[in-house]
Amino acid sequence: LPAASGLAEMGAHWIHGPSPGNPIFRLATSYSLLGPEAAQEENQQVEVGGHPLLPSVTYGSSGKALSPTAVSEARHLFDTLLESARAFQGTKELPAPSVGQYLRGEIARRVPALGEGREDARRLQLAVLAACLKLECCISGTHSMDLVALEPFGEYVSLPGLDCTFPGGYSSLPDCMLSALPEGTVLLNKAVRTIQWKGSFREEGDEARDFPVRVECEDGDAFLADHVIVTVPLGFLKEHHQDFFQPPLPQRKVEAIRRLGFGTNNKIFLEFEKPFWDPQQQLLEVVWEDESPLEEPGTDLEANWFKKLIGFVVLQPPEQHGHVLCGFIAGKESEYMEMLSDEEVLGTMTHLLRTLTGNPHLPTPRSVLRSRWHSAPYTRGSYSYVAVGSSGDDIDALAQPLPEDPEDPRPLQLLFAGEATHRTFYSTTHGALLSGWREAERLNQLFQAPSSA
Repeated sequence: LPAASGLAEMGAHWIHGPSPGNPIFRLATSYSLLGPEAAQEENQQVEVGGHPLLPSVTYGSSGKALSPTAVSEARHLFDTLLESARAFQGTKELPAPSVGQYLRGEIARRVPALGEGREDARRLQLAVLAACLKLECCISGTHSMDLVALEPFGEYVSLPGLDCTFPGGYSSLPDCMLSALPEGTVLLNKAVRTIQWKGSFREEGDEARDFPVRVECEDGDAFLADHVIVTVPLGFLKEHHQDFFQPPLPQRKVEAIRRLGFGTNNKIFLEFEKPFWDPQQQLLEVVWEDESPLEEPGTDLEANWFKKLIGFVVLQPPEQHGHVLCGFIAGKESEYMEMLSDEEVLGTMTHLLRTLTGNPHLPTPRSVLRSRWHSAPYTRGSYSYVAVGSSGDDIDALAQPLPEDPEDPRPLQLLFAGEATHRTFYSTTHGALLSGWREAERLNQLFQAPSSA
């Protein structure tokens, strides 16, 4: 989305793990869409475990930058614990049902040793750990890590590579991919109302041939097909699968849709006349110094929604974007933010930044822009996670084509793709792309099969 002097990515932001194993990275490279850093061999080998590594400053709620040593100490502990949370696949006796409860248990065990026994240092470490959990909520697209299942958590695969962005915007990639297709192949702004399958539909005036699938659009147009690849987000399926498919989906798929997690992660862009941060700073992080992961978070969204914000990424380079901060916020607080007016969000963000920097005269941002993924009727959130009570098997069940009977004379009427159907790369753009290729390949195989007639 072009905004101000540059680009604001309302959706996907980074290529996570830009290295040869990532198909988004390979395509972007083949179209020459990336900057010179992404191409460097050493950058393709960095293991960041899904966290962008950026030069940062951490502001405390008392209005000053926190000691980088104290912050990195707590972060290192958190990263170690998070890594240990990935080791429970196939374990029968789990220490806790969720990642959040597991991490809290591990943190509680270490409390006496935190901050080398000094009360103020210990409190600061706990506050930083609470901030780490919020960041993890953004990465997992969930309201709380207590909703994310522990046992399958390690199935998600992080690719190596220093996360990078598209200088021309993420949309430059689909634009290149589309340019290879014949004019008019892709219809946009054509919302689908229902997909009828297991039917026998004929075109007007064509008695020769019938089709098992009929896709009806909200504007009344209909398309007949032998095969349809469905890529709508899991959030939409959770709300509409009953009326979206006729006949309804089989029970196993319905259960998978119900059990898998789907949450919200939003961005808040703030554009400034001139920067109040140092030119080398690319990430401004936020720690509420009175918080602890061992205490229940407040539920008063109106009073506290902004405390879920993990901080701001500085959009690079300023020559292209102007002076823009991009804040990230997940969960119920993020959904509450969507309901507020631009003025309210701008006012709250200004107050927040004045509090954090300890500068009551910090200028108001020139403009605000934000994503609203939960309100968006066809997404109803951002991306999927494996929730408590679900497993990677549910992802595979969601990906299974219909009809279920492999011997059906009309196979592969409905195929399913999208990030929520990829067992190891869910929540990512590369997972979404691979899932689409997977379903296209299923159809290729079908068409290449020797005819039984």
